Amino acid sequence: MFIISAILRALDDLTAPAMRRVLLKSLGLTVLLFAALMAAAQLALAQFADLPWDWAETALAWLAGLGLLAAMVFLMGPVAALFAGLFLDEVAEAVERAHYPADPPGRPLPLWPGLWLGLQSALVMLAVLLLTLPLWFLAVGAVIKVLVDGWLLGREFFILAAARHMPAGEARALRQRLAGRVFLAGLPLAGLAHVPLLNLFAPLLGTAYFVHVHKLLAGR
Repeated sequence: MFIISAILRALDDLTAPAMRRVLLKSLGLTVLLFAALMAAAQLALAQFADLPWDWAETALAWLAGLGLLAAMVFLMGPVAALFAGLFLDEVAEAVERAHYPADPPGRPLPLWPGLWLGLQSALVMLAVLLLTLPLWFLAVGAVIKVLVDGWLLGREFFILAAARHMPAGEARALRQRLAGRVFLAGLPLAGLAHVPLLNLFAPLLGTAYFVHVHKLLAGR
């Protein structure tokens, strides 16, 4: 099955020296972003929650920590899509050299168009996640969240990977033709994005994974 093949290849890619350098940058930016969110939450609590009881302030600090974990689960999909635009070319070039040397190389995306594609993907994901937020409180809320994330991550990561080989409009049209398979390919990445700490690897691993998914599906 193409999904298993793409996962195994992407995991193997993480051991390459070029990928390790990108991994350090990806992890650093992801940790920095969530550390900034944590600092902002603590600052807000300090400003608006001046409580006379030490135990209450300690409880609020713990709640802030739990809120950060919740934010990592809620926001990791959009963050992964955003950072995919930053690291797409570095990851894709390394993957293509290692696994597809006989294929025509992809066209590097200029910095700002790549960032704009990543930002668009992140905003689309965030908007859909907010719209579906009430459904998460149902008994099957976790399942709904994984399915929604799987569709969104598959859609956005596939388009980013395909945009190196064709105009963005054609990449979207290709994704629509392969919608079912792209959705299935997005589910493993959605599962990873829901595991705290491991989801820090989602931006890089998802980018490498969908370069393989695009190659395997577009070649059929």
